Amino acid sequence: MNNKKAIAFVCVHNSCRSQIAEALGKLYISDKYDCYSAGTEVKPQINQDAVRIMKELYGVDMEANGQHSKLIDSIPNPDIAVSMGCNVACPFIGRPFDDDWGLNDPTGCSDDVFIDVIKRIEEKIKELI
Repeated sequence: MNNKKAIAFVCVHNSCRSQIAEALGKLYISDKYDCYSAGTEVKPQINQDAVRIMKELYGVDMEANGQHSKLIDSIPNPDIAVSMGCNVACPFIGRPFDDDWGLNDPTGCSDDVFIDVIKRIEEKIKELI
């Protein structure tokens, strides 16, 4: 029997920050949590800078691991829902968020900005331990 809690990392497009959080969650806290990411809109693919940098930093290939942009209603109902940060408006997921990590979207920014956001997500994930 699975006694793990389901945690969902949510942002609007589910293509960058939430995907990074799902991958790092699976890397660090999969013994306690089933980790998912989702959004209220989808993109045709995960942000390719995020895919590249996660592979370089952690050896994690998000695309090879089957991660893809998905809607909130396509994942199990989470016990914990975390917003990555709402630059304009938080997505409505049918329930309140348990936490908002307040992270800016690094899409279109330099690798240094991506790495800073990834490291902040890693810190937040490790706090869940």
